[in-house]
Amino acid sequence: MATKSFRTIDLVLVPMFAALMGIGANVTSFLVIGGVPITLQTLFSILAGALLGSRLGAFAMSLYLLVGLVGFPVFAQFKGGLSTFVSPTFGFLISFILVAYVTGKIIEKSESKSFFTFVIACFIGLIINYVVGTNYMYFAYITIAEAPEGFTYSMAWAWMIAPFIKDVIVTIAAAVVAHRIYGTVRKHRPNHLQQAS
Repeated sequence: MATKSFRTIDLVLVPMFAALMGIGANVTSFLVIGGVPITLQTLFSILAGALLGSRLGAFAMSLYLLVGLVGFPVFAQFKGGLSTFVSPTFGFLISFILVAYVTGKIIEKSESKSFFTFVIACFIGLIINYVVGTNYMYFAYITIAEAPEGFTYSMAWAWMIAPFIKDVIVTIAAAVVAHRIYGTVRKHRPNHLQQAS
């Protein structure tokens, strides 16, 4: 059973990363470009996958999403609640689960835990974040939300240029940090970090 593989360290790290997502959502969210708050959530979702592994990383992001949907103000700009479902940026929140899972899975599957492996895994996570989040935002604006005048698919992606520059930097930082401390975390959680199947 899956519950057998949970250890004390997991019960600390999973909620810790969920909490870091809440902090990262709001530390810089007063900056908004178009309809997109500037946050550090991408950084923490990538780190969750890289350090916790695919399963627990995705679980931590799911926990964060659940806490916010229940009503705690952990989303960007201290928002929360079921109304988030109709927010154009809800796709980014969903993507964080995929980001953590895929980032972690790539590292788990790789025999070489080189810095290059971490860079590739982290940047694939970043790409997932943008593809899922931006496309969801576009379709949300043209279906359930009030789109700005002259809103187009190109405009949705143009809004993401400034966040993307920031996220490239934090993704490199995530790869550096994860690669450096991966071995230390692995000593405490060997079973999780070798989830090859």
